[in-house]
Amino acid sequence: MDAGNHYDQAEANATTLGEALDRYAREVTPGKKGAKQELRRIDAWKRSVLADRPLSKVRGMDIAEWRDERLAAGRAPTMVRNNLVIISHLYTVARTDWGMTGLSNPVQDIRLPKPGPGRDRRLVDDEEGRLLDAAPPQMREAIIVLIETAMRRGELVSLRWEHIDLQSGVARIQDTKTGTPRDVPLSPRAIDTLFSMPRRIDGMVFGYTPDSLTQGFRKVCAKAGIRDLRLYNLRHEGTSRLVESGLFGMVEIAAITGHKTMVMLRRYSHPRTADMAEKMRRGSPL
Repeated sequence: MDAGNHYDQAEANATTLGEALDRYAREVTPGKKGAKQELRRIDAWKRSVLADRPLSKVRGMDIAEWRDERLAAGRAPTMVRNNLVIISHLYTVARTDWGMTGLSNPVQDIRLPKPGPGRDRRLVDDEEGRLLDAAPPQMREAIIVLIETAMRRGELVSLRWEHIDLQSGVARIQDTKTGTPRDVPLSPRAIDTLFSMPRRIDGMVFGYTPDSLTQGFRKVCAKAGIRDLRLYNLRHEGTSRLVESGLFGMVEIAAITGHKTMVMLRRYSHPRTADMAEKMRRGSPL
């Protein structure tokens, strides 16, 4: 204490993880892009046995046990990792913003699960046609625009007609995951699709929320008899097609898709091996 190394742990001892999560949900989560999804993860944490523990009593081994239980139950490593990131940030906020100086972060004492492999699911054979045949009009149009632009789900549902110039073939995305607006070039197919769509009174291009778009897409996949396809795979498909077209360099593609780093872009772009083999055969002097 004389040396100034003593920290008052009274508040950390009196505040449970569940109570801290409630405060985090009120003060921190609303400022995040994925607030709704994070609130669901916070609710899951509040149902865990650790929620009744004081912050100062949650140890690294407790977090490691929680991690291992989730992985053993078949939870995706990326999902488990994202849940742990919330707890880690909560401890950082408690220490820096809430005055719980000296509180140790138990997540820093464990190994985080390695991120899962890249989202390499592509549309194969006649899957695109089956999707479009099974989809109602607005969903069909949304699927086409997602593939042609490689937009994220949230970017698509936030599109407004005032931000689309069909003459120049450019869509302005105001609400992006990274927080930086960007312009997306529209392919002829995307332009034709948007041009044919009726205009909504509220000015939105599509009448979906992120969740209703996902749920609607699942129903279309079920109707079309397509398994293991997720909505985010359409972004992957669109990005891969941009790469395969040979029209753009990787920096240009990153500007279109909004990927911040080439590492992330490579995770989403998977040209088909058979197509590359065909190019090698065509280019062979034999």
